[in-house]
Amino acid sequence: MDILLIGGLWLDASAWDAVVSDLEARGHRPVPVALPGQGDGSASATLDDQVAAVLAAVDAADKPLVAGHSAACTLAWLAADARADAVSEIVLIGGMPGNDGEPYADFFEVEDGVMPFPGWGEFDGPDSADLDERAKASFAAHAVPVPEGVSRGVVRLADERRFDVPVTLVCPEFTSAQAKEWLAAGQMPELARARRLDYVDIDSGHWPMFTKPAELAGILARIADGV
Repeated sequence: MDILLIGGLWLDASAWDAVVSDLEARGHRPVPVALPGQGDGSASATLDDQVAAVLAAVDAADKPLVAGHSAACTLAWLAADARADAVSEIVLIGGMPGNDGEPYADFFEVEDGVMPFPGWGEFDGPDSADLDERAKASFAAHAVPVPEGVSRGVVRLADERRFDVPVTLVCPEFTSAQAKEWLAAGQMPELARARRLDYVDIDSGHWPMFTKPAELAGILARIADGV
């Protein structure tokens, strides 16, 4: 199956390299999506540009599974909104979809038109507990500042058929039990309306593509295979 992989903030497509090789060995066709403004040197990219890149990847694939990580869970969900009939399933890794009318990822300060990686102090605890100092240094060195037009872009959802697309929430630094509590408390309104929502735990921090790539690939492969 075609599996589209969409990285979160500060990541370029190479973040998925270890996951890609494992998925290929399992017989799938992984496609890391190159997001405008995250790896191509463009600081003027907008959220619409990133959505267009994701939709182009969907259109070029054969009924793909679309996996989004962290903030890009919203990009995966926007793909379900725009291409409900063309997406087989959505996988959300370490995040949840944003809501219509809200900023995409206005989480940290913008400097000179971009939102740089804010440093590891913002991610102390479960997010980064499985990253050693060498891994942290490598991440920070390769982190791509996210254009303001992306981080502060407004999410627009329009087609309620998105709720018909099956969803799996992969839970890394939080557990499926916690996610279910958030859902019950009304903190994930988009997922609360999903007609099929499954949960999978993975024992990792927020970036399992770096720390548990084989396990993450196994989870994606099993979802794609319907196991």
